[in-house]
Amino acid sequence: MDLYLCTPIRIDPSKSYFIVGFEPKAHGHTSHHMLLYGCSDPGSEDPVWNCGEMQMASNTHKPYMHPTPCKSGSNIMYAWARDAPTLKLPDGVGFKVGGDSQINYLVLQVHYHRMFDDDETDNSGIYLHYTEQQLDKQAGVYLLATNGRIPPNSIEHMETSCPLYETGKVIHPFAYRVHTHELGKVVAGYRVKNNNGVQKWDLLGKRDPMTPQMFYPIENNITVKFGDILAARCTMESRRNTVTRIGATSDDEMCNFYVMYWVEGTGPLEQQICVSEGSPRYYWYSDPYLTNIPDEEASIL
Repeated sequence: MDLYLCTPIRIDPSKSYFIVGFEPKAHGHTSHHMLLYGCSDPGSEDPVWNCGEMQMASNTHKPYMHPTPCKSGSNIMYAWARDAPTLKLPDGVGFKVGGDSQINYLVLQVHYHRMFDDDETDNSGIYLHYTEQQLDKQAGVYLLATNGRIPPNSIEHMETSCPLYETGKVIHPFAYRVHTHELGKVVAGYRVKNNNGVQKWDLLGKRDPMTPQMFYPIENNITVKFGDILAARCTMESRRNTVTRIGATSDDEMCNFYVMYWVEGTGPLEQQICVSEGSPRYYWYSDPYLTNIPDEEASIL
């Protein structure tokens, strides 16, 4: 049975800190993935808590809720899986925490492959590289994800599209990360922009999700402004004889495309996650706001 555990640290509210690097200390054979959240308030007052959010009670087979990583002010800052290496942010860019940032706690969530025996321990975690020097370029993370399900013995596209509606903010994507479980073959993300009445799809990144799930650099100098769309597709291939649903356990699936970006002279985006209904209720081709879709390109490496 999968296990999600969270642990918090409180940040000195009298100072502002800028996180400029993330150095993971974990192994893929123990930890399925780790997420680092910035929170206004943590999901629990305990030093460690079960934060799987929803799991099945083994005696009743009914879902029961656990505290989430954050009680309020949740911000995804970093994600790790499949033995990804250290991430260093570009010069002059950092995640602002403490001070007037509304991030008073950092909460580490670790998804373990299985429950621990009573005498087992683990020291998975993340070393944070930070500075107290003021940085004008604040970093943020935007997550594109889907719900939905994958039919048995099929190739399926899990897709999402997310318009940027926050005025006065221009984001500069500099890294991307993909995440699926076992059925993912290709994950691709795009910036979609109207250009004289024609939609132009600019690739942010495309990856085999079975490779190390680190943040990879975005090679194109792309900006995302009000009215632009961020879009992502996960191409899934199932050879299972049963339906696979989007969910939290290793037997379920996920379709995630993370965009790490910086903004200058303002705070990061208020909206940090966009989730579509996914297959079979949502596809790019059924979205009236999308045209000129790179259907073949988005599913091949």
